[in-house]
Amino acid sequence: MQDYDEATAFLGKWGHYQITIFFLLSIGIIPNGYVGLSMVFLADTPKHHCRLSNSSNVTLEESSFTNLSLLLPMVDEKVYSKCSRFKTQLQDGFNETTLETEPCLDGWVYSKDRYLSTIVSEWDLVCDNNWKGPFTMSVTFLGMTSGAFISGHVSDRYGRKIVLFGAMIIQTVLSFIQVVSWSWEVFCILCFFIGFGDISNYVAAFVLGTELLGKAERTAYSTLGVCMFYAVGYIILPVFAYYIRDWRMLLLALTLPEILYIPFWWLIPESPRWLIAQGRVTEAEKIVQGFAKKNGITHVGVIFQQIDTREYTLLNPSARENHPHNFLDLVRTANIRNITILSFLVWMTTSIGYFVLTLGTPNMHGDPYLNCFISAISEIVAYTAAWWMVNHAPRRLATASMLILGGVILLFIQFIPPSLHVLTTVLVMIGKAGITISFAIVYVFSAELYPTVVRNMGIGICSMGSRVGSIISPYFVYLGTYDRLLPFLLMGSFILLAGSFCLLLPETRDQPLPENVQQVQPVTCSCCPVGFHHSAANSTKTPTPQEVQVQNNSVYFLPDSQLDQPME
Repeated sequence: MQDYDEATAFLGKWGHYQITIFFLLSIGIIPNGYVGLSMVFLADTPKHHCRLSNSSNVTLEESSFTNLSLLLPMVDEKVYSKCSRFKTQLQDGFNETTLETEPCLDGWVYSKDRYLSTIVSEWDLVCDNNWKGPFTMSVTFLGMTSGAFISGHVSDRYGRKIVLFGAMIIQTVLSFIQVVSWSWEVFCILCFFIGFGDISNYVAAFVLGTELLGKAERTAYSTLGVCMFYAVGYIILPVFAYYIRDWRMLLLALTLPEILYIPFWWLIPESPRWLIAQGRVTEAEKIVQGFAKKNGITHVGVIFQQIDTREYTLLNPSARENHPHNFLDLVRTANIRNITILSFLVWMTTSIGYFVLTLGTPNMHGDPYLNCFISAISEIVAYTAAWWMVNHAPRRLATASMLILGGVILLFIQFIPPSLHVLTTVLVMIGKAGITISFAIVYVFSAELYPTVVRNMGIGICSMGSRVGSIISPYFVYLGTYDRLLPFLLMGSFILLAGSFCLLLPETRDQPLPENVQQVQPVTCSCCPVGFHHSAANSTKTPTPQEVQVQNNSVYFLPDSQLDQPME
């Protein structure tokens, strides 16, 4: 059977159309690099203490002018209480322990040495309300989880392009509204839907690029394109945050550039693969003809041929079984069910490791802006390594080896003495690099595992697993308050387990993308690539010139010149 890549091979490699699609879709990924992680700065907690009724504007920086120890209890020798104050001013001769304390009835005073304002200082998300800051980030990830689940089905049903730009609109418009949020509750609700749009945009752009580009460009797009431009967005975040210390102005500055994506609607086409799968072969033909024209190819001829599908249905009862695809197709056969379960677990576990180490980087010792910037730069290096591995190494071995490397390093950290902070930090960064590389490769790997008819849904389910991992990740960080090594021990163990799961998945490098559920490869315990899997009917029957391949109401003629060639 002639597949899409063979039918469009005449377009060549890295022509004008491939380069244009590569950069347009990659540029659209940049906001995804800072939308989810912007809470690191938007929701950071400044230094603070109770507002005092007789000295309401005294801050910690001004403590040399007022003896705050006479007004605030001390948690220890160097730290004032953040959530209580003395009912009466402490006088000489009185023991601090004999005076009664009370909550911060007049509010709080926040330090402005790092931030002019954050959502924490805006709505007093401290003391009894300190759970609201982390919860805001969890709501964003919860929105991403919902978006990954719903957008995949919508994309496979109504098209990649409409989901891509619909998600961009949701994300941009709601971000502008969020700038003028009048309460934490409103801000939090908007976070959910912004997260929904953020992940929907990311998954749709990834799948659309995978299907628009050929084999040569596809691997570069999945690493140097999607991942590298995500890292560019991550780099932008600490740079903007360093110069803009007010949370509303920072959010506005991050949102304004998204308006520039409006013209992309007329520059990015729908996926011809998806159109063919929907029986809209004429539209796919027109788009590919346009690609050829952009690449300087003027004489193309007919690329995709079709017959009257109603007549074919009458002659072939099996064609009547075609149905709109839904999430049940991800578990309909044993092969795709095993792939869905294993991929979900791998994505979830990898996400836990990535977000625990990424979100914790700005909170390490030193300047948070510099730490965040270094962390972002390290991802550039990791994604470059991922691109090299995607081009030169089997998918599952590359993913598994990086996960195992990260897991082993995280487990090894528990044997490092606490005094060796630099060595621990270096090992954490190496472990994070391994997990980041695997995160980049697993996108390519999963997209090649799922067939065209459910590819966006498959990536959506995997991405939902990733979002579940991101929601869980703050609790791993919280365990560090009891034992600093416990998060590394748990993460290392789970990541090693994810690496072993990768070895069970079928190899996809240099294999044609599956078009329907029956073409999905079986799970195998072997570490060697396996051949493409077809049903017995497809592998034993020799086609004739009149036979056609039906794919959701669209069909292809097999050229006579290919009848003597072996089936793929």
